[in-house]
Amino acid sequence: MRFRNIETILRKPLAALLVAITLASAQGPAMADEVLVAVASNFTGAIKAVAERFEQDTGHEVVLSFGSTGKHYAQIRHGAPYHAFFAADVKRPQMLDDEGRIVPGSRFTYAFGELVLWSPDAELVDAGGGILAQGDFQRLAIANPRLAPYGAAAQQVLEARGLWDALQPRVVRGENIGQAYQYVKSGAAQLGFVAYSQVRTPDSDPSGSAWVVPEELYTPIEQQAVLLKDTPAARAFMDYVRSKEAADIIEGYGYGVAGE
Repeated sequence: MRFRNIETILRKPLAALLVAITLASAQGPAMADEVLVAVASNFTGAIKAVAERFEQDTGHEVVLSFGSTGKHYAQIRHGAPYHAFFAADVKRPQMLDDEGRIVPGSRFTYAFGELVLWSPDAELVDAGGGILAQGDFQRLAIANPRLAPYGAAAQQVLEARGLWDALQPRVVRGENIGQAYQYVKSGAAQLGFVAYSQVRTPDSDPSGSAWVVPEELYTPIEQQAVLLKDTPAARAFMDYVRSKEAADIIEGYGYGVAGE
């Protein structure tokens, strides 16, 4: 499994990029064993574990690129050569489906995410999230609500609590939920709204202090994936993500899965 910064690919002139893709295709089945996957930042831990198991079982190689769902969507519309896209919402996969940019019938829900207010400080976040109103902090990190579904969910929670406008001077926005998490982890923000999966692993519960936000305070974070290019390796990977083995891994990282 490898990780690639898609920005490097996108900086190539379009003609050169098309030639590179054509040549790669002409080299035969060996090149088809590489699967380029765009992934929402919240799903980093889970997709790494799933991809590693898939590679062990099949011999294919998965190249992962992490970022905000909104940014990945824009890249795909501008020709980024991904084979698959794992979004943090339903909206962008639906839009790509409506635009005819996916393999027909390939869109499916792979996970349901949870939002959590988290701090590395074990004493800061109370069980009901009262710290938000008390204001005993300087910076609150969230993902950009325009680009990241977890950021939009955080905004909904603050609006439901009547705190959105009052807390604006303290809010720091990450481009995606991964950056919001780093702000909190590094101490740049004392607390932040992050994905539950970022602070929980199959082997441990969250460190520090956390409030798992009640689901009625935000729109459910249903996360969908689509197949963009129909190669044998890419289709095999998408089928694997829908398997019971992959579902067990995904649940271990704090997600709900379809069919529960």
